[in-house]
Amino acid sequence: MSSRGKRDRDRDRERERGGGGGGSGSGSGSARGSARSRREGEGERGRGRREAERGRDKREAAESGGGGPGPGLGLGGGPARLKKEPGGGGGAWAGPAAGAGSGPLRVKREREPEGESDPEPEPAVRYGRFDPEDQRSRHCPYLDTINKSVLDFDFEKLCSISLSHINVYACLVCGKYFQGRGLKSHAYIHSVQLSHHVFLNLHTLKFYCLPDNYEIIDSSLEDITVTCLKPTFTAQHISNLDKQAKLSRAYDGTTYLPGIVGLNNIKANDYANAVLQALSNVPPLRNYFLEEDNYKSIKRPPGDIMFLLVQRFGELMRKLWNPRNFKAHVSPHEMLQAVVLCSKKNFQITKQGDGVDFLSWFLNALHSALGGTKKKKKTIVTDVFQGSMRIFTKKLPHPDLPAEEKAQLLQNAEYQETMVESTFMYLTLDLPTAPLYKDEKEQLIIPQVPLFSILAKFNGATEKEYKTYKENFLKRFQLTRLPPYLIFCIKRFTKNNFFVEKNPTIVNFPITNVDLREYLSEEVQAVHTNTTYDLIANIVHDGKPSEGSYRIHVLHHGTGKWYELQDLQVTDILPQMITLSEAYIQIWKRREEDETNQQGA
Repeated sequence: MSSRGKRDRDRDRERERGGGGGGSGSGSGSARGSARSRREGEGERGRGRREAERGRDKREAAESGGGGPGPGLGLGGGPARLKKEPGGGGGAWAGPAAGAGSGPLRVKREREPEGESDPEPEPAVRYGRFDPEDQRSRHCPYLDTINKSVLDFDFEKLCSISLSHINVYACLVCGKYFQGRGLKSHAYIHSVQLSHHVFLNLHTLKFYCLPDNYEIIDSSLEDITVTCLKPTFTAQHISNLDKQAKLSRAYDGTTYLPGIVGLNNIKANDYANAVLQALSNVPPLRNYFLEEDNYKSIKRPPGDIMFLLVQRFGELMRKLWNPRNFKAHVSPHEMLQAVVLCSKKNFQITKQGDGVDFLSWFLNALHSALGGTKKKKKTIVTDVFQGSMRIFTKKLPHPDLPAEEKAQLLQNAEYQETMVESTFMYLTLDLPTAPLYKDEKEQLIIPQVPLFSILAKFNGATEKEYKTYKENFLKRFQLTRLPPYLIFCIKRFTKNNFFVEKNPTIVNFPITNVDLREYLSEEVQAVHTNTTYDLIANIVHDGKPSEGSYRIHVLHHGTGKWYELQDLQVTDILPQMITLSEAYIQIWKRREEDETNQQGA
């Protein structure tokens, strides 16, 4: 007996027991009687419905039993398919003979067409989840929501919420960075909340649509990755950089010359901006870093962070010389973050630094990170900037000693002149002492000095006294090898125990045709055929020592014009105006034979 029949029988027994125990006319008895009568009526109606359903099922089973040739077993011609459908007109029963207790659901067996059917394609598994490449990948409906005017890939690739640099995506609608693209990731939540759907993985350079989570494949997006995020240069393009004088147009409509691009001053990093701009206009150094293959295979020891400096400098160089930028300026944020990290916070973004100190550290750090050593192994840095000189040193006796004792000491071997060969990355030029008093018009006289006067330090005959805490020395210098690019650092700042003082002396120098042959030793002059230099970059310091600002004058080789860059401002300038500034760092290019012939013609 079914469970439904048992429940009905138990209910009937309860009613019989309840009916036999009545007899009292009290109110409680009448209430119980009315409740029993309601229950009895509901039970009768339920039994009637159940009996009607059973009768209907029996009739349907009887009608379908005689309407076909059995369950369809033994029929030839291919595999059969089971199809479930609700009770209805004719069809074959699947299973044993149709009985009265069967339910209303029937299974219909249909014949498959002959021949092998094509297997269904299996969805591809990507990143641990099913992501079949369907038509959506090549027909994304959200590409028109990309806003290129807000895209800025110069800043550090960190999630704007978690500050993590792992698996970062850029939203191409608002330009912000978010981490991940899973169900609970910041990028996914951002796409759902703000309906921003197109994202770019900043590491793999692949595009995705969120929250649908499929890869977007579209050639129209290549200008974001190839031309803006990670620009590349061919060898032919690099060789023509110094010959092109054509202006480029940024996405925002502004025009600019590649290489003559302003750098953003985040707070007080103009000293670093000027040095980076100067180095980016040294053609051999620029060409080396424009092609990433030149340095990406250099092996460094595990945990070495100095190679980050090389990578960031290469990225900055490619952005400065990119002819298809989205905007006509570049932010050196990532480069400066690497400088702060690698210099152990000796050079910072928020604090003004000294340009010469930064240049000296940066060149040596680049040389070391590229695998160079002090003596044997050379790099592109030493090939471009390193020269050599002879340093003659003579120890002096103490000035308070009697004359006889001084003469006696000078005969000792300790006080004889010694000579050592040394290399240099730049030459420090000393300025004459600035006047302390005002003239008759109550104005300070700003002295002027020719460049060749302060270069006389390296002619091999001029001696200069150097004092230390204990001893005094006389030194003289003579150049023995001139590099292809020569850096002059004019010493304007002197430090004492109390403050830093700036020398405002103006150095008068020509823009071209500076011949340094007389500063070489006689035996070396015959070897050096070209000793004439032309100025290509001039860094200027304005204002007080600790509160001043930096700007730079740069020669554009393609046009032959001079430009002044100060942070984001780029203006052209006459060459005659350059010599009137307080020059601090200068980069000179040695002429080659063909250039000398052209100048002579």
